[in-house]
Amino acid sequence: MNFVYLLIALFLGSIGSIMLAGLLLFLNNKPLQTISTYLMYLSGGTLLGSVFLGMIPKAVNMTNPVLILSFILAGILFFFLLEKMILWRSCQNKECERHMHAAAPIILIGDAFHNAIDGIVIAASFLTSTEVGIFVTISVILHEIPQELGDFGILLRSGFSRRKAIWFNVLSGVTAIFFGIAAFFTLDALKPIIPYALAFSASSFLYIALADLIPEMHRKTSIKDSLTQFILISLGILIIYLIIILK
Repeated sequence: MNFVYLLIALFLGSIGSIMLAGLLLFLNNKPLQTISTYLMYLSGGTLLGSVFLGMIPKAVNMTNPVLILSFILAGILFFFLLEKMILWRSCQNKECERHMHAAAPIILIGDAFHNAIDGIVIAASFLTSTEVGIFVTISVILHEIPQELGDFGILLRSGFSRRKAIWFNVLSGVTAIFFGIAAFFTLDALKPIIPYALAFSASSFLYIALADLIPEMHRKTSIKDSLTQFILISLGILIIYLIIILK
């Protein structure tokens, strides 16, 4: 019976969260564009909050802190090179200037790793007890909805259609189901990779926030825009903080 509960929880924690966030895409183009811009600001906060309040502390508690930080540094360099390759392949001008289109593949890769960790965590919680599993699943959903909303904002601003944004997010969310099921049967074998997967996911989120989202925000320099950005970034961090505290 626990396995049935696990399947339901994995679906709700991954695909269910994405579908709830995807309800946003029923809006018309003009309000959708405005909201997606605000969601990009919010995403900057949720990404930073997830990295510094959730992923890094968890990874550091599980193994050598120096090794984890080194892995994060290597991940940042990896995503720098990955973004360069994406820009070289998609540039439309001689100087190959950067643009938001490079952010989409990186956020999807980071999400896939992050969702895989969520799947493993949910599986481990159900192996503890059904009650703990339900509580952890609720916590994951509360974390994922604002994160997926921010991701939709990034993907839409990167040129994705609404349908394409949903399906690519669903594809990245499937990793939670796959790794969750695998962890349910082979958790002992997967435990050693959890801190390194967390570190790699953290490096992708950190890179996106600092190298893509914040420079994009700096394109708008009015007091009103700057204040809005700061408030939404802070709100994103606060959301992650409250979710962690409530756990």
